[in-house]
Amino acid sequence: MAEAGRKMNNKTIRVAAAQFHVGTDVDHNLATVLRMLDRAAEVQPDLVVLPEFCNYLSWYDDQAHCADVSVTLDGPFLQAVSEKARSLGIHVVINCTVLREDGTVTGSSLLYSPEGQLLADNTKQIYIGHENDFLEPAHEPGPVVETPLGRIGLYACMDGVINEPPRTLALRGAQVLCNSYNSFAGDEGSLHVPVRAPENRVFIVAANKVGPLVPEAILVPVSEATGIPQKFLHGAGESQIVAPDGEVLACASMDQEEIVFADIEPALADDKHRADGTDIFACRRPELYASIGQDPSGQSYPQWRGAESVSAAVVDPLCGGRDGLREAVALAGKAVEGGARLVAVPPLLGAEAIAADLPAALDFAGEVVESLRQCCDDECYVSTALPMRGEDGENRYCAVLIGANGVVLSQGQVHRSERFAWSAPTAGFDSAELPFARVAVMTSDDSIYPESFRLLALAGVDTAVVPLDPLEAWELRTGLLERSAENRINLLAAAIGSTLGRGFATALQRDFTVLTPWKERAFDGLLSQPELFRMEDGQQLLPVTLFPAAAENKEVSRNTDLVSSRPWKLCGAITAT
Repeated sequence: MAEAGRKMNNKTIRVAAAQFHVGTDVDHNLATVLRMLDRAAEVQPDLVVLPEFCNYLSWYDDQAHCADVSVTLDGPFLQAVSEKARSLGIHVVINCTVLREDGTVTGSSLLYSPEGQLLADNTKQIYIGHENDFLEPAHEPGPVVETPLGRIGLYACMDGVINEPPRTLALRGAQVLCNSYNSFAGDEGSLHVPVRAPENRVFIVAANKVGPLVPEAILVPVSEATGIPQKFLHGAGESQIVAPDGEVLACASMDQEEIVFADIEPALADDKHRADGTDIFACRRPELYASIGQDPSGQSYPQWRGAESVSAAVVDPLCGGRDGLREAVALAGKAVEGGARLVAVPPLLGAEAIAADLPAALDFAGEVVESLRQCCDDECYVSTALPMRGEDGENRYCAVLIGANGVVLSQGQVHRSERFAWSAPTAGFDSAELPFARVAVMTSDDSIYPESFRLLALAGVDTAVVPLDPLEAWELRTGLLERSAENRINLLAAAIGSTLGRGFATALQRDFTVLTPWKERAFDGLLSQPELFRMEDGQQLLPVTLFPAAAENKEVSRNTDLVSSRPWKLCGAITAT
């Protein structure tokens, strides 16, 4: 049992994630679960999270078989888990397929108390691929449970590949989110799992599997039939614990049975402020998010007109001000000469410099627009971020798209932030229909909100540019990359040079939906992450080929669309005003 003094005196708790293999023998799987809980108890945790589908592999002959290998809430499998939680005196999160009284089967995460009581029963909201053929989705949002450890929310696997399920839990007060997942995908552990912590300012405890995710007896024929190498039919591991600032506190290997743990203070998740003092929950704009909670069957994209491919570039002048402008013009000109039709330039004035002398910054913005305009022709465009004075007389921080005739699109900052407190908020996002893509541009402090890119995706944007003045490391490490992946949008991120990271570009893979014929690449174990191109040290010009037309395909697996499969009925916490 965890040391009482550690829990009570400084309100720090110890959380653990257990990573292991689950096969086709339910009794053997139960023995493994109990053994791993005993092993986890050796590090004296207060809470242990287990992977998804602990009772049986997610692989069924038919509906009857799925029901037969599932468990019931009062059956021997879960009663044994309950008793183990009681005997060890710990909270336990386990995910199983659960046979319900009405005959349906759900994929559900269950939270047991140190007394062996069932505290939470949370059914998965979004299933992937064949799971849709057998399992019933949630019909109500998952619970947030008040415990002696803090407020706990549960979700599983695909529910965390998109932002809405974890977001709703965090908005309803969860401090610790427990993610049980069953994934071969390397980008789930490296990207989708960790990003949910800093975007919501919560702790994440995530447990994945290792070993085959299909019955071992048919592993080879399944690999041959699908063209998926055997290693990508195995759980990808990397169970982890992530802090509210995005720091990974503990991470398991990719292929070994393992327990990882960390000491956390759940109350820290109640602080939603960034380094500049911005409260990221208070500054949300739910009145603008209505479409996220609307039935996708009644929504339609504009006609997809994006080119199959387009040359683009990210540049880095390595300095700001007028010296940076001269260098940016030279780099943008070089990119255009090399064939780039869309060039991303980082902001040439940082937030502090603008706030120190806003009138001078507004004057400088005019110079920037005129200078970058001259780099363009009728088919080339350059984007950056500037303070601008609108026709209504209001000053706004804007991401701008500049063409040969000047500003084509000026996107004011939508979400208020303290470092741009002088900027009047804009009422929504817009995009520009260019000859080769439907392009949106976005300011730094809008890009941290998952709702922002979701709105772009719903509007049919295929390419986005973010001239970034980063405030936190996660923005460049996972944040923007995950936005591109989760919404299937090409991205150019041009960052002001800092110790937090450098700019990058993402190009959507044209071969995307799992288990469909792929022509250009072999299966690489990535679920949704696009091809990533990061600027290297000393590099000032990053050329890249983007694929606007590829944004139309958002089906990650059969019957699972990254945008239209979102649990729109359960997004009330996101859209509530």
